[in-house]
Amino acid sequence: MSDLRPSDIHHPAESELFDETLSCEVALPAEFRLGSAVIRPGSAETLLRSVALVEDSRGDDGHDDRGESTLQLQRLEAKLDLTMVLLGRLVRQSTQDLDLRPLRWSRRGIRLELGTRTSAAPGSLGLIRLQPCDWLPDHIDLPVSVLAEAANGSGAYFLWLRFEPMSDALEMALERHLFRLHRRQIADARRQR
Repeated sequence: MSDLRPSDIHHPAESELFDETLSCEVALPAEFRLGSAVIRPGSAETLLRSVALVEDSRGDDGHDDRGESTLQLQRLEAKLDLTMVLLGRLVRQSTQDLDLRPLRWSRRGIRLELGTRTSAAPGSLGLIRLQPCDWLPDHIDLPVSVLAEAANGSGAYFLWLRFEPMSDALEMALERHLFRLHRRQIADARRQR
């Protein structure tokens, strides 16, 4: 939606969420829902921990440091990957997809880019629903409060959302996931040089 770089966005909410902390610019299936809802933080934590186990065991940075890995284990992983892709397609056919959205994500919150204005007042409570990885068609719900909303200059809107307090375990799982996303971004940038 937007061609702006993070350094081009000057808004107090941008500083509040992203200054002096690790953040990632990604496009993920995501949506914001205004209002309070029943959120099960345990399910978000479990999903993020499971994603971490799978991705860490694969050596997702392109280097295979697992000397003990055999060709048979790699074939089994490939079959499991294909099964997950097929299962994901089936699930997507029976459920409503989240729209792919550009977002910036840190441990403090998210800046979501939307096509239309939400008119959510600062301080309003809601939840951000997002699919944390492209290979697993499941989502997490995180409680948020609205910091601000502003036009981005190209017909869309930025919505800054601060995470509401969460358990230490969920916060740790979230930070670990962000670190992996950030590491993957750096590896992709190096490959493009």
